[in-house]
Amino acid sequence: MQMNYFVAGTNNMEAAIRFYDQLFSHFGIVQAAQTDRMSYWLGDGFAFAVAAPFDGKPATHGNGTMIGFHVGAPEQVDAIYRRVLELGGTDEGKPGQRGPYYSAYVRDLDGNKICFNA
Repeated sequence: MQMNYFVAGTNNMEAAIRFYDQLFSHFGIVQAAQTDRMSYWLGDGFAFAVAAPFDGKPATHGNGTMIGFHVGAPEQVDAIYRRVLELGGTDEGKPGQRGPYYSAYVRDLDGNKICFNA
């Protein structure tokens, strides 16, 4: 398993974009894409985004934050999704194709959102 991407919640998209544009420019990383609620930067082997939380509530250091793991194949996504539920985690999005990735979304025991994809 390897870390795939990280999404940080924001309540002020313009300020977050300015901050991360400046921070990442130090490394030669520029913004790769932007939607109405997310802005993305792609580095060598990673992606980072800032986002307005999907649920519409204010971003905090937890709400709107998600860790993503690339686990190899769709079968692995299915298996780890089931395992998280067995361990007491909760469903946040059943396995399926989402854009270029086959993904599943869960929350751990503390409510942290995790995505597993292939």
